[in-house]
Amino acid sequence: MTADTIYALSSGSPPAAIAVVRISGPRAEAALVALAGKLPEPRVASLARLKDPGSGEALDNALLLRFPGPASATGEDVAELHLHGGRAVVAAVLRALARLEGLREAVPGEFTRRAFENGRIDLAEAEGLADLLSAETESQRRNAMALAGGILSRRVAGWQERLLMLSAEIEAVIDFSDEGEVGEGMPEGCAAAAAALVAEMEAALARPPAERLRDGIRLVIAGPPNAGKSSLLNWLAGRQAAITSAIAGTTRDLVEAPTAIAGTPFLLVDTAGLRDADNEVERIGVARARETLGAADLILWLGAPAAAPDPARALCVQSKIDLDPIDPAADAHVSAETGEGMDALVALLIERARNLLPTEGEVSLNTRQAAAVTDAAASLSEAVTGEDPIIVAEALRQARLSLDRVTGRSGVEEMLDALFGRFCIGK
Repeated sequence: MTADTIYALSSGSPPAAIAVVRISGPRAEAALVALAGKLPEPRVASLARLKDPGSGEALDNALLLRFPGPASATGEDVAELHLHGGRAVVAAVLRALARLEGLREAVPGEFTRRAFENGRIDLAEAEGLADLLSAETESQRRNAMALAGGILSRRVAGWQERLLMLSAEIEAVIDFSDEGEVGEGMPEGCAAAAAALVAEMEAALARPPAERLRDGIRLVIAGPPNAGKSSLLNWLAGRQAAITSAIAGTTRDLVEAPTAIAGTPFLLVDTAGLRDADNEVERIGVARARETLGAADLILWLGAPAAAPDPARALCVQSKIDLDPIDPAADAHVSAETGEGMDALVALLIERARNLLPTEGEVSLNTRQAAAVTDAAASLSEAVTGEDPIIVAEALRQARLSLDRVTGRSGVEEMLDALFGRFCIGK
């Protein structure tokens, strides 16, 4: 059990109607007794007057809740104080807790980290919680809820169970082949079962990555100078994110603007106009623009349609239609000045986004998870073609170890601090 007991404000910053202070650790119940003079029944809210243990001064009338471990959010004894949400009330209660022996304020993500370390959640679910805390769109929220609810963990558990069954068959061949009841060669159906697992893992790897939903579709706006790129970015972002001017070459560096368009997350990127620049600063900007095009998920090309850099990823947009005649070769025709054509452009973007984002209900992998599943699939592929039971058994063992990294059973120590540092202090 963790030696110290932690506490923190787990609700939003005061003032608020209610403030929730969470306590977790072996002295959580003692803290309740020290402040309230009583210990409520487990999971039953109880009204009590909180007093400063040192001075006896009344602090607040609060609701108390306690959740004995291990059946709690962190796997430890947990207590909650539901206070009136004024700044002075919250500050006074936190000061009183700080003076209690064995208690200290939690660091960011420490409650969730204890839940992980005590087996209440696995690493994939913890990553889902982190995504849920940062979700800004409905699609991000739904995906994070599914991940936090264990959709990936259950899929990996199913793969692990089938791997264990295959491993048991191979180990039987190795250990008991001389007893006559078990053959000396590879068990029938083993290769086919391993191949089926590989196919499922490769299908999961082929889906759009989770980062694209979390960070937004990288939408790069590109074209020649003075084509209206910055004006288009500002219209889509709904704010003046980029400087606009009639002077060609105004944008010389990348301008990024995260936004949600019809509930879909995008990262809008304005770039320098593509041309042979006259000075070093603009040449650097043009070079960065070309580099950014290669990393784009989708390109809004404001130049001549025939010059689009990657037709598979590009939507050819004719801007400034309030000034120029319509070009039928373009996919969309807009004016950031009047707003004409913008609704049609947004509809095209959302249509393209459907194929670029994870589908609701599907398992989508982030970079870390995908690396582990890729390693598992590679090891399984060796098992599919292997003929020596000992080599196949080792390949299956390596596949299991790789899948353990997805849920945090092994090989993830180096990234735990970075993950739980994404959480707020009270989480």
